[in-house]
Amino acid sequence: MSGKKPRRSQSWFGRLDRDGFIYRSWTKNRGVPHDQFDGRPVIGICNTWSELTPCNTHFRVLADQVRQGVLEAGGFPLEFPVMSLGETLMRPTTMLFRNLVSMDVEESIRANPLDGVVLLMGCDKTTPALLMGAASVDLPTIGVSGGPMLSGKFRGGELGSGTGVWQMSEAVRAGTMSQADFFEAESCMHRSHGHCMTMGTASTMACMVESLGMGLPGNAAIPAVDGRRNVLARMAGRRIVQMVEEDLVMSKVLMRAAFENAIRANAAIGGSTNAVIHLLALAGRCGVNLALEDWDRFGHDLPCLVDLQPSGQYLMEDFFYAGGLPAVLRELGNVLNREALTVNGQTMWDNVKDAPRYDLEGRGGPRQRVIRPLADPFKTKAGIAVLRGNLAPDGAVIKPSAATPALMKHRGRAVVFEDSADMHAKVEDESLDVKADDILVLKNCGPKGYPGMAEVGNMPIPAKLVKQGVTDMVRISDARMSGTAYGTVVLHAAPEAAAGGTLALVQSGDIIDLDVERRRLHLEVSDEELARRRAAWKPPAAPMPRGYTRLYFDHVQQADKGADLDFLVGCSGSAVGKDNH
Repeated sequence: MSGKKPRRSQSWFGRLDRDGFIYRSWTKNRGVPHDQFDGRPVIGICNTWSELTPCNTHFRVLADQVRQGVLEAGGFPLEFPVMSLGETLMRPTTMLFRNLVSMDVEESIRANPLDGVVLLMGCDKTTPALLMGAASVDLPTIGVSGGPMLSGKFRGGELGSGTGVWQMSEAVRAGTMSQADFFEAESCMHRSHGHCMTMGTASTMACMVESLGMGLPGNAAIPAVDGRRNVLARMAGRRIVQMVEEDLVMSKVLMRAAFENAIRANAAIGGSTNAVIHLLALAGRCGVNLALEDWDRFGHDLPCLVDLQPSGQYLMEDFFYAGGLPAVLRELGNVLNREALTVNGQTMWDNVKDAPRYDLEGRGGPRQRVIRPLADPFKTKAGIAVLRGNLAPDGAVIKPSAATPALMKHRGRAVVFEDSADMHAKVEDESLDVKADDILVLKNCGPKGYPGMAEVGNMPIPAKLVKQGVTDMVRISDARMSGTAYGTVVLHAAPEAAAGGTLALVQSGDIIDLDVERRRLHLEVSDEELARRRAAWKPPAAPMPRGYTRLYFDHVQQADKGADLDFLVGCSGSAVGKDNH
């Protein structure tokens, strides 16, 4: 090891004193031979396996593949668990706990004898949580996503996770689908291990891992049950040992150029709006000055190249067979930061310049492609648009690729729901005063208001309008929405209502002007009237007197900052702590 950076792990295992005896001896109780402590890289396998996180239930197999790869490369693998976030089961929302998991990851890595880390993540918030925590330590780190499920199959057609739920539940409400058929579809939608196979948040964040350079090429789209997913995990285990030798830490990969590439990739894949809030938070941990406007600057004018649900028709399995994210990044070659470094030691362009793109047959129609060329895109100007105005002075976002074009410029009367409970109580009421050209407004569902900023922004169309055949309306809130959802939905309005944002002051009957092309979101109420309403407004009380929820409420930042906790922004490094005896 002469001339090389000392291993962190040797501060534990390389000791010849009493404490060295303790560190080695207790580790040997499971059969570890003494030569494992000879200075080889100790690699942590950070595992979010949990039966409460259905997307991640195959991670024991992935962890074993990573372990084999580490051993093959001459490293010493040690697996450890962290809190796992299951999007489908946790209440009130996994977003409430993203920052808590990041703390778990950060402190677990820093406190233990680790030289490098492999992060196993799949379900929506596990990916940003693990990246954020690891970034605040800044060791050599590589991400391995769990992979999407196989395509859902229902009565001769394909069924996309999440997206199909929203479509079918509206059909049940409209009386065009029976409850029995709805129940039958449950077993048809999710038929293998893996996360959502639409371009929802899980698939989007797997694409972000790859486009940031934090995962090996192909990480985003290989199905969870495809043998090549296991190969990728094993190769990641081999590669992390080399990364320790090279001292290729996260901060050398997660530069501003990487974040710009990820924003561009998100536009091209029709990615989730949740990527906005997660990448802003991750950039804050890395010391990268990323702003909400950067999503507009680097992404909005780019086309969507990928015909995937919820913006299109295909699913992640099709995307993989068509070439996956490397094929998309190759198409973006002229706008990418080509020299951005990736975890395999190569530049982004080295990884994708020869990536193949394969055509697939369209369903029941002319020949189509899942991945379109830049010259013939699926949709034009489809990246995230950032809106501003007196209704969201610190910004709000909309996903044009999933919206109704005719509603992108719209002026209408506000129909206000004070919170999610008020919305659920009224949206099925046939007597609700609402028309198709109104604008639904939902308050108090942001970071502080829910708390945790739940995925309730894609409000259901009021029942009376569903029965009239209405399928989309303009909807505005301080909430998020599932990446599998669709519609003309304005999200992440900042400041949120619970923090005293203008959203808190909107009343039913007010006129709102939305103009996406002009990036405008304006409440047509005078400043004098808004001042009068503000004087009468009272901030909400903390939701809990104690515990993590109280900590979160007191310290969470607004959506335009990534909704991280204010005291977690930045990096504390990987310094070795004091001895424990």
